[in-house]
Amino acid sequence: MTAHWLNEPLATIAYCWRIERRDGVAIGLTAHDRDLEVDGFHYRAAPGMTPSAIRRGAGLDADSMDVTGALTGAAISEADLLAGRWDGARIALLAVDWTAPREPIMLANGTIGAVETRDGMLSAELRGVAAALDAPAVEVTSPECRAELGDKRCRVAMAARRQIVRVVAAESATLTLDTVEPVPDGWGGGRICWLTGSNSGLSDAVARSAGNAVRLWQPPRFPATGAMLEIREGCDKSIATCAGRFGNAANFRGEPYLPGIDLLTRYPGE
Repeated sequence: MTAHWLNEPLATIAYCWRIERRDGVAIGLTAHDRDLEVDGFHYRAAPGMTPSAIRRGAGLDADSMDVTGALTGAAISEADLLAGRWDGARIALLAVDWTAPREPIMLANGTIGAVETRDGMLSAELRGVAAALDAPAVEVTSPECRAELGDKRCRVAMAARRQIVRVVAAESATLTLDTVEPVPDGWGGGRICWLTGSNSGLSDAVARSAGNAVRLWQPPRFPATGAMLEIREGCDKSIATCAGRFGNAANFRGEPYLPGIDLLTRYPGE
């Protein structure tokens, strides 16, 4: 049913965005020139926030749109965007009557896709729920395991394979921890989740480890010395590691012995 305020001679439409990060933080922004209260949720004025053309339909196309606007330090900062705090955040775009912000109309919803920042302006892609249809329907074969260590397909118990530790020192992408790895390169291929400090709520992938030193794939976004983090053991996803270190070859999700396409190019006798 169409909201009655859309039938008025003079339309008083304001766009509102509700953005929910994966860590539970939620903010509201509106393109109106003053704050609005909609269904008990506060939307802060951000007049520069404008959406691209919005298309609604019953088809199965993976619709998307772009939102552009000025960065606001108190709400969405460039540092947080580049750090990945807003990656995968859910967005709902509403239209309301700014004179009496009731009966909101849902225009679009989805997740944040590609984000660009330039000269204090942000441009974010909103990927609709139908965009999931672009994902492959089946997995491709691979010699390495396609499961993640400890997930429901791998089934390795992780309770004893994660620790809460402190960062003693940090130099570029190398962290020195107050404990040592359980086995050689035991944390390589694993992940760390920051619990305290400026990086709190973020996570990083571990490239390799040696003793009490951990090498990340990229340096921490913010200063890390003294912060607490949770570190989880990793796996190089090979059948040898799966069988020898974890005793879990029955759940290996790869095809290490499947001939590759290079089999057709081999010379006789090789």
